[in-house]
Amino acid sequence: MLNKTLNNAQGIIVFSACAINTIFWVTPLMVFAIFKLLIPVTGFRGLMTRWIMAMGENWVSCNAALFGLVNSTRWEVRGLEGLKIDDWYLIIANHQTWTDIIALQTALNRRIPFLKFFIKQELIWFPFLGMAWWGLDMPFMKRYSKSYLVKNPHKKGKDLEATRKACEKFRNTPTSVINFIEGTRFTSEKKVKRASPFENLLSPRAGGLALALDSMGSMFNAILDITIVYPNGAPGFWAMCCGKFDYIIIEIRERPVEQWMVKGDYVNDRDFRREFHQWLTQIWQEKDERIAAIRQAVR
Repeated sequence: MLNKTLNNAQGIIVFSACAINTIFWVTPLMVFAIFKLLIPVTGFRGLMTRWIMAMGENWVSCNAALFGLVNSTRWEVRGLEGLKIDDWYLIIANHQTWTDIIALQTALNRRIPFLKFFIKQELIWFPFLGMAWWGLDMPFMKRYSKSYLVKNPHKKGKDLEATRKACEKFRNTPTSVINFIEGTRFTSEKKVKRASPFENLLSPRAGGLALALDSMGSMFNAILDITIVYPNGAPGFWAMCCGKFDYIIIEIRERPVEQWMVKGDYVNDRDFRREFHQWLTQIWQEKDERIAAIRQAVR
């Protein structure tokens, strides 16, 4: 009982410190984001972007330091060789816990450009965070539902065109975009419910990845195929705060962005869509086998 109380007290302290760290960096970030919005001068906006990205990297570094104080984590990160801070990357990874995001930010911070996520365009109006996401150059995507397109057929393709146009700004700014293509965190229950054919993964969902490649494919230098394994079980965020994040293995494999991926039409070309699914399923099969091999090796 005493140990549990002390662990919870430690968790509250670390969580509070993370919250303070977030406020400390996000507040000036917001100020620079407002300047960036109000002064549409290319050179000035470029300067603001660099400052904002630096704040984001400092926020990640401080979070990593806080978690490092309370966790004796054994980190095994493989495949960092050759990564560049000034290249463009599309990242695909398996997903088990919210800790994945913190782990990837920690492992890749200042080795590649600051990690970005595709965000629904409507969320740009979200109070406080919408401006922060815009300032951090998160790529906003616009998607129309099938029911909407049935009623408004003239809008077909307009959402992809808007997303592609929004991503044009990344041509002059090195960018890393991450996609958890399972669509949700892996659990045994979800595996059964979704009838996943894989032992350690949910079936991949190709739509978001296809959108990223269609919008930005010609910009990416490589696809980073990342496999995350927690040999002793995936810890949650609260477990990290309480000092129970003990072991993680991250493997990074560079894959080329091939021309067929960029040139195809995922929405309207059935043959391309089938080829894309086969390519992604093969990657997921290899990942599933690799996770099993890693777990077997560390037993």
